Amino acid sequence: MSISAGDTAWLLISTAMVMLMTPGLALFYGGMVRKKNILSTLMMSFVMLALVGLLWVLYAYSLSFGPDRGGIIGALDWIGLRGVGQAPSSIYATTTPHLAFMLFQGMFAVITVALWTGAVVERMKFSALLVMSVLWLTFVYAPLAHWVWGSGGWLARLGALDFAGGTVVHVNAGVSALALAMVLGARKGFPRQPMHPNNIPMVVLGAALLWFGWFGFNAGSALTSGGLAASAFVATNIAAAAAAFTWIVLSWIHRRPSVLGAATGAVAGLVAITPAAGFVPPIAAIPIGIGVSVIGYYMMLLRSRSKLDESLDVWAVHGMGGTWGAIATGIFASAAVNSAGADGLIYGNAALLGKQVLAVAVSWAFAFGATWVLAKIVKAIMGLRVKEEEEEVGLDISQHGERAYGGITR
Repeated sequence: MSISAGDTAWLLISTAMVMLMTPGLALFYGGMVRKKNILSTLMMSFVMLALVGLLWVLYAYSLSFGPDRGGIIGALDWIGLRGVGQAPSSIYATTTPHLAFMLFQGMFAVITVALWTGAVVERMKFSALLVMSVLWLTFVYAPLAHWVWGSGGWLARLGALDFAGGTVVHVNAGVSALALAMVLGARKGFPRQPMHPNNIPMVVLGAALLWFGWFGFNAGSALTSGGLAASAFVATNIAAAAAAFTWIVLSWIHRRPSVLGAATGAVAGLVAITPAAGFVPPIAAIPIGIGVSVIGYYMMLLRSRSKLDESLDVWAVHGMGGTWGAIATGIFASAAVNSAGADGLIYGNAALLGKQVLAVAVSWAFAFGATWVLAKIVKAIMGLRVKEEEEEVGLDISQHGERAYGGITR
C-alpha cells in the first residue's frame, strides 16, 4: 500500500471542511433561540470540538472502527491511537495515512453529538450536557458507527448502504433528539409564550457554512480525489438547491417565502443526500431534495401541533431527513456510479430497498431506546434541567456568567 498525495490532500481538506460545520451549526442553532440563550447554545456545539475531539483519539475511534468484535463493536486495540500512524490502514482509506482517516471520522463524531443539542437548548444544565455527551458517544454513536461503517459491522455485512452518515449521523442524532426532548420536558412557558428566533441572519450564515462544509462531509467520504468524489460533490449541491427552493415554495403557499425556511430547507436537502451522495446519479438528488422538504415541512407542522417541545426540530430535519435519504438510497442507487454499492429499486433490485428499510428501523429503535435510558439515568443521578429561576434569567448568565451582548457578569 502506498500513499497518494492527491487522496491525502483531499481527505485533509475535507476534514477541515467538516470541522467548520460544527461552528456553522452553532451559528445555525444560535440564531434560532432567544437572546438570553445565544451563548449557551453556541457553547453546546463548540464544546464538542474539545470534548469529543479528545475522547475520539483516546478510545471512541477504536470502539467505532477498531478490529471487529461480533459485528457489534470495535476492540480497544487502537486506544490512545496505538497503531494509528502515518502509514495507511490496511482496511480504511488505504491510500492515505491512517491518522488522516481517523481525524476525518472524528469530525463526523463531533458534529453528530452537537446535532442533538438543538433539542435541549434553553433548559439543559451544562454539566448534564457534558455527561450525556460522553455516554452518548460511547454507548450510542460508537456502536452504530461500527455496525454501519466498521469492518465486520453487521449492517455493513448485510449490505446496507450509508455513504456519509444517513443512519450513523442523522437518524441517530434526530431520533436521539426526540427521546431527549421527551425526557427533558418543554421549556418554561411553551407553547404559550412566543419564542421567536433572535437573529435570522446568523441562521443563514450558519446554513451557508454548513452547505460549504458538507462538500467535505459527502465528497470527502469517497476517500479519494477522483470521479466518485466529484459525483458526490455535485449530488450534494443539487440536493441542497432543490430542497431549499422547495421549502421556499411550501412556505409561500402557506404564508410567505420564508428566509428561515430557505435555510432550513437547504440543510434538510444536505441531510437527505448524505447517505446517497456516492451511490446515486447526481440528477437523482432532485427528487431526493424535493422529497425531504415536503417531508420535513409537514413533520415540523405535526410536531408543533403535538405540543412536543423539540426546540429546533432536529427530529423533523435530521431524523426524518436521514430516514428519507437512507430509503431513497435504496430506490435510486446505481452500481454504475459506485461499484462498491449496488443497484436500487429503479434499477431492478428491490432487495436493496429492503436492506435500507431494515437499517433505518434498527437505527431508530437503537438510538431512541439507548438515548432514552441514558437520559433517564443522568436525570436520576444529577438532573437534566436548570432551576426554574435559572431558565427564566437565561442560560447565558446562569450557566456561563456571560451575555452575548454586554460581556461578563459580576
